[in-house]
Amino acid sequence: MTDLFEEKAEDWESRPAVAVISHGVGAAILEHVRLSPEMQVMDFGAGTGLICGQLAPRVGKVHAVDVSEAMLAKLAAKPELRDKVEVVCQDILTQPLERTFDLIVSAMALHHVEDTDALLRSFVRHLVPGGRVALADLDTEDGAFHPPDVEGVFHHGFDRVELRAALERAGFRDVGFATAVVLEKEGTAYPIFLVTASVGDGIC
Repeated sequence: MTDLFEEKAEDWESRPAVAVISHGVGAAILEHVRLSPEMQVMDFGAGTGLICGQLAPRVGKVHAVDVSEAMLAKLAAKPELRDKVEVVCQDILTQPLERTFDLIVSAMALHHVEDTDALLRSFVRHLVPGGRVALADLDTEDGAFHPPDVEGVFHHGFDRVELRAALERAGFRDVGFATAVVLEKEGTAYPIFLVTASVGDGIC
């Protein structure tokens, strides 16, 4: 599989938009999701670990899942995350992990996955009963957020009503949306939502 983020990994964390999004999404997760020191978390599309770094001190372990070896190499090089984050370079849609989690988080990765329904079903399979998701991505936009020649973008954001329906089809309940952050880019405002939902029985 081609690593579409190989060149971007080197300067990823120096990009102002990345900093704004990761700060806003991380703060929204901390506001809307109850964390605990025993919690096992999957960060889907973890990249260089900007969300992991905010969650790791508050949970038991974060499993940083991504298909970009270059991005994960940047994460793995951070000494402060070494004992709290496990790096997993794997496509969980074709090769599921052999374990489950209390929480799955994701920031700006959903639009890089073509089959949203399949991804949400995969999340359900990777959660313990009562487990939760906290997923952040763009609200529906006109396609101008990414450069026109960028590879690996399958969705120009998501309609909240349609995504709620997709989550419920996959088996989630208690679906709730909040605006995590609004990114100003070239004179246009791009809202980024955080959607939380739970699956099965129990409380996470």
